[in-house]
Amino acid sequence: MTAPVFVVERMPTGPEFVLDGPEGRHAVSVRRLQAGEDVVLTDGLGHWAEGVVHAAEGKDRLTVALRGGVQEEPEPAPRITVVQALPKGDRGELAVETMTETGVDAIVPWQAGRCITQWKGDRGAKALAKWRATAREAGKQSRRVRFPEVAEAATTKQVAALLADADFAGVLHEDRDHDSTPLATAGLPAVGSIVLVVGPEGGVSPQELAAFAEAGARPYRLGRSVLRTSTAGTAATALLLGRTGRWG
Repeated sequence: MTAPVFVVERMPTGPEFVLDGPEGRHAVSVRRLQAGEDVVLTDGLGHWAEGVVHAAEGKDRLTVALRGGVQEEPEPAPRITVVQALPKGDRGELAVETMTETGVDAIVPWQAGRCITQWKGDRGAKALAKWRATAREAGKQSRRVRFPEVAEAATTKQVAALLADADFAGVLHEDRDHDSTPLATAGLPAVGSIVLVVGPEGGVSPQELAAFAEAGARPYRLGRSVLRTSTAGTAATALLLGRTGRWG
């Protein structure tokens, strides 16, 4: 089994590191790590270091002896961003969790016109914080050392600008009568950025499709079945990772 991952604010610089606070408590009181067990420390930004537990003290203090220096995982290519329309209830956290576990690089919450959920004021700030915390925890659970960026909620105009700058831009569209191409056969770049929009349960509106088309994003479909907005991004991410060779 691979070593558990713990997040640190700053990467260690010496031969030993003391993991304390919430991460230390999780390591000592929840994971119950003991001397001699392997761990990985990361800042979630691609920097990481391997270590072995030297001692566990109290309820929240773990002394780690480092093996080797700090390493850096290269940025992935192509970079995959999913623009996720806001789902209902806690299905947004589900989408973030599974996309993170699958390997997405960035997630942009989108306040689509047909979204039932509205991120406004304190409610929006709390929801965004939940998405970011979910990405962090899912990144640790899936042994990632470069966690996905979860951006501020975007408007349709902002999403269009993001699509215009991408090397590949697409919109998942479930309308069988619409002129959409299978994502499985789309021409994808080997480097650069891929940005894919996942619409809300009510679908992407004609006005939004037009704005995205003007930005250079074509409609694509995954298959015959219609996935929920909270699962479509994960399925699309898996497909793109396989087709670009990142799952090689």
